[in-house]
Amino acid sequence: MAVRSPVLLSLLVFTLVGACTQAAPAEPSPQVSPAEATGDLTGIRSYLLAKTADLRAQTVALSDSSSTYFDLIEAHDFDYAAAWQEQPDQVAGLVVEMRQAWLRASPLYEQMEGIVAGVPSLSAYDVVLDAGATGAEDPENAAPYDLTLPDGRVLERPGNLFGVTESTLWGTWPDFRIDIAADLDDDGSIEFGEVSLPDAGVIRAAAERMDQTAAELQASAEAWQPTLADAFTALVVMVPTMSEYFESWKNSRFVAGDQSQQRDFVVVSRLSDIVDILESLQVVFQSIEPLTAALDTVQSDQVEAGLADLQTFVADVHAQESAGRQYTAEEADVLGAEAQDRATAIAGQITQMAGRLGVELPE
Repeated sequence: MAVRSPVLLSLLVFTLVGACTQAAPAEPSPQVSPAEATGDLTGIRSYLLAKTADLRAQTVALSDSSSTYFDLIEAHDFDYAAAWQEQPDQVAGLVVEMRQAWLRASPLYEQMEGIVAGVPSLSAYDVVLDAGATGAEDPENAAPYDLTLPDGRVLERPGNLFGVTESTLWGTWPDFRIDIAADLDDDGSIEFGEVSLPDAGVIRAAAERMDQTAAELQASAEAWQPTLADAFTALVVMVPTMSEYFESWKNSRFVAGDQSQQRDFVVVSRLSDIVDILESLQVVFQSIEPLTAALDTVQSDQVEAGLADLQTFVADVHAQESAGRQYTAEEADVLGAEAQDRATAIAGQITQMAGRLGVELPE
């Protein structure tokens, strides 16, 4: 299983080194002293609160649907074949309902991930929801929870919750599926996602845990008062992660096709995720832009334009993919390198401005 590794603050070291290679702005005329660098960060918090509320609505929907699905399968004594044979419309309808809730929840989380994963006080939620590996793959970076199933079985460190629910709903992990061909759309053919049914116990437990975690994230977002250090840290940590996401995209079924061994990131392209993540990072920069512009208008404008251009670059690649273009692994490497180069340059400039404003970043 290929998963996104947790975003580590050690990336700051890499970015700081990269910053040293950036040419310093010619004769800057700062109008803001470090003591005056406070800023109005309410926009970041408002954005996060709106996204967490929307996410919670979808995790509740997923949890409710998974409970109904569990009850239906339980009514057949967990004989999935009998349930499919006797109530195919109800089974198919619930599987589709769960998938739709998941497909709404996933981009909502990505649209806030730049903040959640980049802010130290919130980043633990990213590990549980979307970044943590399984305990078997990477004990040090595993999502730190066990999943207790309705029958009492415990899945130890099964991986991040979006990955567990996705691989259960689309049948990409043998332990989380029931191998019964189910023509969910009744078109006469068995296609991707129709070779199995979700394990009712796994999807109910994982959906409930996801909703619980989303509720905890929402409460933490409500209590959070962002600081300049939070804003700059989120940008410096999250902007230069392009190569990581492009590598995941290269190994996904969107590029590797049937040869892909990834069990998650199978229904939403990682390119879409990158575009969404950059959206939240642009919100962060917009909140500090009055300060950076007062410090150095030219450099601030360069960062603002660089973030927008980077998002457009990735969005254009995704648009071609959505239109039917099948990229090769070699092309993915080239595109990833281009995105990473742009991101490293942007992060270097942001690091410079943080230093000039006296904003201390984690080491």
